[in-house]
Amino acid sequence: MENPNNSETLLQEMVDGVLRLTLNDQKRRNALSEIMLTQLAQVFSEAALDPSIRVIVLAANGPAFCAGHDLKEITAARSAADGGQAYFKQLFDTCASVMQLIVNNPKPVVAEVAGVATAAGCQLVASCDLALAADTARFATPGVNIGLFCSTPMVALSRNVSNKHAMEMLLTGDMISAEKAEQIGLINRAVSADDLTEQTMALAAKMASKSSMTLAVGKRAFYQQATMPLDDAYSYTSQVMVDNMLAHDAEEGIGAFVEKRAPVWQDK
Repeated sequence: MENPNNSETLLQEMVDGVLRLTLNDQKRRNALSEIMLTQLAQVFSEAALDPSIRVIVLAANGPAFCAGHDLKEITAARSAADGGQAYFKQLFDTCASVMQLIVNNPKPVVAEVAGVATAAGCQLVASCDLALAADTARFATPGVNIGLFCSTPMVALSRNVSNKHAMEMLLTGDMISAEKAEQIGLINRAVSADDLTEQTMALAAKMASKSSMTLAVGKRAFYQQATMPLDDAYSYTSQVMVDNMLAHDAEEGIGAFVEKRAPVWQDK
């Protein structure tokens, strides 16, 4: 997979089927600038179609995982004749598209959060399928502090934590610890900063050892059924199970279990 332009802003490394992406715009605290969003959109779109990529890890260099949108770019856009309206529409539509590229990606996406994740940066963490964080990491949706409610981050946040916890973060703008983020379900677990990358990559490797077809089927079904009424969810997932059962890797996996041997996946 070719690197996009300005690739130093978003580093890429392949490790045994795991695509490791690292936000690397430290001067802007890894903000979701126009360049960063464009690169993320391109990489996630390409990764979805690349059979050599089985899992994606999203990490960051520097003290901030991601500070959200680039407020300097937003301020500059206000000088346009429409006060920035067209730019703002494009910006938030693009950001929403990137978040959906993560959720809809057939590959599991794991956030590795070593620093602070705020506003759309917190949204980025919540949009990933799994998230591990250093015990020193912190999270916030602080838009209310600058007169801009974190409405789009709210979408991902409210789908990961309970309403009361999401509303407290959104209405107060307070920073929460990694320990609190784990308690409310924003991240899977907080670990020692020294062990963060090792544990994240071990988790990614475990998933990479599974049938990528099975993971893709399961991830898609998980998000599809989540918003369905109970009876529709069972009807839908029952059919998913039937289709999955007829796939090669399900036959191979069940056969391997019965025969007490390791399965040989063909990802189909």
